[in-house]
Amino acid sequence: MFPEEMYAIVPNALDTATCERLIAGFADEMDEGGLVQGQSASHIRRSKITWFNEEQEPEVSRRIIDLVAEVNRNVFDFSLTDFAEDAQIACYSGDRRGHYDWHSDTGASEVAKRRKLTLVIQLSEPDDYEGGLLQLNPSGNVIDAPMTRGTAIFFPSFVLHRVAPTTAGLRYSLTQWVHGNPFR
Repeated sequence: MFPEEMYAIVPNALDTATCERLIAGFADEMDEGGLVQGQSASHIRRSKITWFNEEQEPEVSRRIIDLVAEVNRNVFDFSLTDFAEDAQIACYSGDRRGHYDWHSDTGASEVAKRRKLTLVIQLSEPDDYEGGLLQLNPSGNVIDAPMTRGTAIFFPSFVLHRVAPTTAGLRYSLTQWVHGNPFR
């Protein structure tokens, strides 16, 4: 049974110092963000991304694990088994009109078809950029995700979502997918 809104919001998922540290620590390691299976299409996605794992960020990884366990237990009750992918940090630049058009996070690859729950944490302060809203469309009604730094939003990976074009500044976010047997 899915929650009526098909999303959950957790304020203060990460504190300000951690958000700042993640941006500062990974901003120089970013490459062009692509689509599934190494494809690229700037009219669909224009962003820079990098990845981190539990060894690089043990405290952040532990926090993500705890958040996923709590939110899944209290809201989604999905059968989750693992984190088959590292966490991703993305940057959407106003200079490049950074965006990611409507999509879902499930796909045809062995890993992507096992994505069940998506977690996105806002790393930037809302005043650091313009545009760049993370928007969900779970049932024909567009929902704007909170822009407050450190806030997490969880949603089933099959839910359509996008990052609207960023028109000024830099928007940073952290995304983690949680995996399990595919939905049936």
